[in-house]
Amino acid sequence: MTRTGRYSPEVRERAVRMVLEHKHEYGSEWAAIVSITEKIGCSTEALRRWLRRAEIDAGQRDGLTTDERARIKELERENRELRRANEILRKASAFFAQAELDRRP
Repeated sequence: MTRTGRYSPEVRERAVRMVLEHKHEYGSEWAAIVSITEKIGCSTEALRRWLRRAEIDAGQRDGLTTDERARIKELERENRELRRANEILRKASAFFAQAELDRRP
């Protein structure tokens, strides 16, 4: 289940694209972020995070891409489910082994 944020992916992509296209017009990347957030209506921290995520996904910055993060999350979920299933099987095996011992005269 994915969490849907307050802003659509299209708005996020547009805001990131605007920062990348216009940051040369400002004294710093932060100044461009502040200017764009005033136009979009989001917080500066939100746009900064969107920008960093886009840079990571594009390979311009070190870190796990969105796809890699999703894959890791899925593998961790699967691992939890398998551990839970193994524990259930272990308990069932012990229960039936004890029942077999109790049944013998």
